[in-house]
Amino acid sequence: MRLEPGQLQGLTLELAARGELRLKEDIQLAAKVFGRKLRSSWLGAPSEIRNGDDAAALRAPDGSYLLFAAEGLRDDFVAADPWFAGYCAVMVNVSDIAAMGGRPWAVVDVLFMGGGANERVLEGMQAASATFGVPVVGGHTARVEGPTQLAAAIVGRATSLIESHTARPGQLLLAAIDLRGSFRNRSAFNAATTTAPEQLRAQLALLPELAEAGVVRAGKDISNAGVCGTLFMLLESSGVGAVLELAALPAPAHVDPLRWLTAFPSFGFLLAVEPDAAAAVCARFQALDVAAAVVGEVVAEPQLVLGYARERALFRDIQAAPLTGFGGPS
Repeated sequence: MRLEPGQLQGLTLELAARGELRLKEDIQLAAKVFGRKLRSSWLGAPSEIRNGDDAAALRAPDGSYLLFAAEGLRDDFVAADPWFAGYCAVMVNVSDIAAMGGRPWAVVDVLFMGGGANERVLEGMQAASATFGVPVVGGHTARVEGPTQLAAAIVGRATSLIESHTARPGQLLLAAIDLRGSFRNRSAFNAATTTAPEQLRAQLALLPELAEAGVVRAGKDISNAGVCGTLFMLLESSGVGAVLELAALPAPAHVDPLRWLTAFPSFGFLLAVEPDAAAAVCARFQALDVAAAVVGEVVAEPQLVLGYARERALFRDIQAAPLTGFGGPS
């Protein structure tokens, strides 16, 4: 990604002032009420669950994990593009499972049918279900006044986890993003609906393969918080900081830097790996036509700093301005 000389400071201020980050601050209410760690039991096996990850990981008696996640879709998105909203309800949940090192199992939906194109919403969900090979097995449907409202939940399975609280100083940051797409709206970069299902499934399957090989333990999928907001949440959970080198970030040609850094890619992950594993992990993604590169380093000081050439700018201080409230390991 290319910046003009002197552009970094102003760009960083714009990124730090985004409304999406203020919405993420609302998560602090859940952190206050529920806390960072929960105790659960599944089939008699006690399990400690850390809040702040892409999915909850419940440990089974055999040592494997049941993964559980959910997503809600904004009403304005559902109204403006009902088919793609339905597609995304499945796709983003599948991505959350992959981000944890898991494989998706099944989806349920909650559809409050208002004045929108409700059949198109369901058709989009069915299309994503067929594409990713994840069945929609049930849910809840009801009539409401006003706009159509949509949410979906997913279960998946994992044998080894990729988590948000396991990044450590000295690790390298990798970004893996499928650039073979285009913007569907202002923020959604869609590289899914024009790609063969087999290719999409192979890309997602790579995450659990890397987890099971022991080369990736820390990571997160790029959400509507954008690259910087997603990375900040990863760092906050781990109690560490990072320097993100924007010149190294995979990006489409000639894209506006602000638009790309606030984009929500259909396939995009940030991972923290040991230096001796970085080249091999990038090569695994590149073999599947996913752009992957080292984009920075995890450091001990709990700040996210953006860099370009010799310029540096502070995005946000984790201790002075936490985002989700799900801070580092205790």
